[in-house]
Amino acid sequence: MDPATDVAAVPAPPRHRSPLLSRKGAVEGAGPDAGVAWHYGDPTAEQRALSRGGGVVDQSHLGVVTVTGPDRLTWLHSITSQHVSDLKPRTSTELLVLSPQGHIEHAAGVVDDGTTTWLITEGDSAATLAAWLDRMRFTLRVEVADVTDEWAAIGEPVDAEGAEDEPVTWRDPWPHTAPGGTRYGPDDDQHPGADRAWRLVLVPRAELAQAVAAREQAGWPLVGTWASEALRVEAWRPRHGREVDHRAIPHELDWLRTAVHLEKGCYRGQETVARVHNLGRPPRRLVMLHLDGSGHLLPEPGAQVHETGALTSGGEIGRAIGHITSVARHHELGPVALAVVKRSAPTDVDLMVECEGGPVAAGQEPIVAGEGVSADRPAPRGPVARGLGHRPSL
Repeated sequence: MDPATDVAAVPAPPRHRSPLLSRKGAVEGAGPDAGVAWHYGDPTAEQRALSRGGGVVDQSHLGVVTVTGPDRLTWLHSITSQHVSDLKPRTSTELLVLSPQGHIEHAAGVVDDGTTTWLITEGDSAATLAAWLDRMRFTLRVEVADVTDEWAAIGEPVDAEGAEDEPVTWRDPWPHTAPGGTRYGPDDDQHPGADRAWRLVLVPRAELAQAVAAREQAGWPLVGTWASEALRVEAWRPRHGREVDHRAIPHELDWLRTAVHLEKGCYRGQETVARVHNLGRPPRRLVMLHLDGSGHLLPEPGAQVHETGALTSGGEIGRAIGHITSVARHHELGPVALAVVKRSAPTDVDLMVECEGGPVAAGQEPIVAGEGVSADRPAPRGPVARGLGHRPSL
């Protein structure tokens, strides 16, 4: 397989199948969204309801890990990418667990309730994340538990932290650049995700159906992941279960906005984060693709992306520059996708995407700037050795 187009491994089967899949019209999702409904029979109406701020999404396929003990925040601070040592109760953030080489291994939404730190992650990652954290405890006063079997998440289009009388709630910080973060894309107020409201509310898994029913009684329809994923793609929001493969570093996905603190102490992978930010450029970049929908063809995640005009003598598409990570049919934008491509690929040309039935043309909208430089990258130092000892003429 071309290393420019490799994709993440196929996700494991879901640990739980939601009871809401028994609803009339429910169609189960696939890949990392297996176990919950993709839609309930009318995906366009569901997406419109969610975009208007009125809808509830079954997210019970996500994983939940808890960390308790007096050392929990300082310990998480020391081994992950985010500054959480003084995280206030009911304040949401997110973190990454990186490999020693700086590649993304885990991503988690983080909120602390005053006694427990809650980590919300992909369903197939919860067990491995909990196991890795447990191995890193050493003699510290912390306890780690995978509580996915006990807790389920509900998605809401609400831009608010959880109140004292509400269940544990994680508010998505994307795309607002956090203190200590930086961006490889547009300013926060010009970002297409600036108006996307999203939070996850944790409820006892046994009470999932009742919690959803209470929101339906308040006038919110139950909608599927077709709707929530379309709005995520529109917002350029990276997701571990989709945009991350074994080579991904946070710079490529513009994830230094919300998940990485550049001024905190050492942690695993920090050297790569600092080096790429200060000296280098990420080898790849995330891009949004507006797909030609005239042929009613929709590529699958993992489909190769090619430069246009690069045809072989046999008339086949030529050089591949990346791969599709997420695909959605948006109720206003039409078919759209996120893709990871080579940073060196031109940013001002249309692309082609492989698809069953023939290639599909795609206009690209850069997310990570083609030059690969962050908004606050330190200015390069001038020459320090050339001319030393030389006295300029007067």
